[in-house]
Amino acid sequence: MNRSFSILNSQSSILISGAGSLTQTGALLEQHVCGKVKTLPRLMIVADENAAKFHLEKLTASLESAGFEYAVCAVPSGEESKSLDGLARLWDEFHKARITRSDLVVAFGGGVTGDLAGFAAATWLRGVPIVQIPTTLLAMVDSSIGGKTAIDLPFGKNLAGAFHQPKMVLIDPSLLETLPQKQFAGGMAEVIKYGCIFDAELFAAASPARTINERIDDMILRCAKMKTDVVERDEFDKGERMLLNFGHTFGHAIEKVAGYGNISHGEAVAIGMVAAARYGEQHGITESGTADKIAATLAEYALPVEMPAGLDKRQMSEAMISDKKNFSGTINLILLERIGKAKIVGQVI
Repeated sequence: MNRSFSILNSQSSILISGAGSLTQTGALLEQHVCGKVKTLPRLMIVADENAAKFHLEKLTASLESAGFEYAVCAVPSGEESKSLDGLARLWDEFHKARITRSDLVVAFGGGVTGDLAGFAAATWLRGVPIVQIPTTLLAMVDSSIGGKTAIDLPFGKNLAGAFHQPKMVLIDPSLLETLPQKQFAGGMAEVIKYGCIFDAELFAAASPARTINERIDDMILRCAKMKTDVVERDEFDKGERMLLNFGHTFGHAIEKVAGYGNISHGEAVAIGMVAAARYGEQHGITESGTADKIAATLAEYALPVEMPAGLDKRQMSEAMISDKKNFSGTINLILLERIGKAKIVGQVI
């Protein structure tokens, strides 16, 4: 293995990023996860069907060359997979493969696959180690990092879950070459979110969209470092990490009321960020004109910025109240003071 990759270390995880890293997965697992074990762990690869179609062969070839034994469980793309049925299916596959606590689950896909496989790993035998290999931009910059795992329930998004830190997050930006433009745009919503809450320069770098490919590797690493640093300081989402939910309280409610799968997570977060910025402006918290700046940048990626027509306001309110960010009758909204600086505002409900 002679390639040079960017490496971020934290107390619980190692993050490795670089084009071509997928083809080095076996060697990187041996070096950074397995250590000096006498017997290599068996692997259960939980793979998104679309990602598997383009990239699974490269992953398995690397694993085979390093001597790993593995089984593969394909997961249908889409939010519908993050369900009790989807979770039960993975448990069944773990049982058939005789996965033990000395083995390793590998999540290979976008945010849905990472969340589902992560929760299955967290709950199988009270915890099996996991490695996250994200294949979408959204997962690379956000959902694969930090150990949040979950499934959706009929009454809310991500309401059943666990904190389960990955042993390693392996990011290969070259996988984005096969990502549909709509999914890439959804990932850019999360990149723009990081700019909104922490980094005005990153927000500015997201425009113009037509030249984004020239900067995307650096932007992925920049977002990954921000999230890694925040998680290091607040792993269990009780303080600073809440800032990462900017746009998500509104966004999760939109996803639920519109019906999971009818609007993507990235699209819902885009709408939610603009809604949160407008709310902040109306209450004198957010600098005037901020919502329009965010909307203009999101629009470059053809992301929606207005609430979908026909959403029931009462259902939206109920969905926000039932959100997991509701603490003893207070919901913590993440609002901006200005681009690059966010704050937590508790609203009594």
